[in-house]
Amino acid sequence: MSFQTPAKRTGRAVDTSRIGSGLKLLAALIGLMWLSEIIDTALSGRLDQYGIIARDPEGLVGIVTSPFLHLGFGHLISNTLPLVTLGALIALSGAARLAAVTAVVAVIGGFGTWLISPPNTITIGASGVVFGYAAYLVARGIFNRRLTQVLVGIVVIVVWGSALLGGLLPQDGISWQGHLFGAIAGILAAWLLADDKPKVR
Repeated sequence: MSFQTPAKRTGRAVDTSRIGSGLKLLAALIGLMWLSEIIDTALSGRLDQYGIIARDPEGLVGIVTSPFLHLGFGHLISNTLPLVTLGALIALSGAARLAAVTAVVAVIGGFGTWLISPPNTITIGASGVVFGYAAYLVARGIFNRRLTQVLVGIVVIVVWGSALLGGLLPQDGISWQGHLFGAIAGILAAWLLADDKPKVR
């Protein structure tokens, strides 16, 4: 007589599934950005009005929509490369972690942008999310006290540091406010999602 029992899942199988789910979510987010830009181009840029409108209650909807809107394909391409690179590093921890980091960065970063941007301006683009991802990757190793994550953060600083610092300087047509609050939100996400953060009983 033979018996069948469920095969035990190895840690590697679990990790592979988690990584795959994270990368799928990242691909979906970036795919939605590209789809939005294709539609926006066909509509002659009409979707751009749904960005973050500074201190306008109706502009709060842009906190959700602005990362998916861009000022042409050149703008989108310039954000896609760092999004893929930095987002993939976060996606290695799974879809849930990527979703949580993205949500914190988009909401906190977007609200800060809405709060301090010049009046009568519309902010669009995923660069605030890029800054949030980068800041999260730099800060998480400090909060988690993990050497490998600290090393990843150092690599992010070496590769992207100068470009990120340049993005914080006031420039015409560039939302340094979105970059700054995206970075602040990324650090906050690293603290909130720290592995060994004390839990309140």
